[in-house]
Amino acid sequence: MALEDATNPLAGISGPGKFAKRTDLQYQSQGYGDATAMQQQMAGAPVAKSPDVRGATNTAVRQAAEQAAPTSLYAPTDRPNEPVTTGIDMGPGRGSDALMMKQPDDSEFRNAMKDYLPVMAYIASLPSTSPETRRALRQLRDQL
Repeated sequence: MALEDATNPLAGISGPGKFAKRTDLQYQSQGYGDATAMQQQMAGAPVAKSPDVRGATNTAVRQAAEQAAPTSLYAPTDRPNEPVTTGIDMGPGRGSDALMMKQPDDSEFRNAMKDYLPVMAYIASLPSTSPETRRALRQLRDQL
């Protein structure tokens, strides 16, 4: 785009939202009669349309919420034999493996952090290091 095009508001840079003028999607050919041939080809077969990817409207969500019967806070549980701590890695019940989520492989991170153990020990030995920082460094060291 030339400088004079950029200063002309009608031919200038495309604006946001409904003011956007996408010129990269328009058919542009240098050959004589190519646009007519393209229009004839497009008229011969229907052009695919993109699916509607908008989410549900507020009205639809509100209607669905009104139709659903909420569970009372004091209703009896549906899982009386399942501990409350199921799904976390503490207390009775299955740990985070019950969630069947992919666990990250942190062995590479652990190996990289082991290289910093001398630095962490040095920081913990400084007299100006706070007890909270020492505790955090100790916990990090114990997990490696």
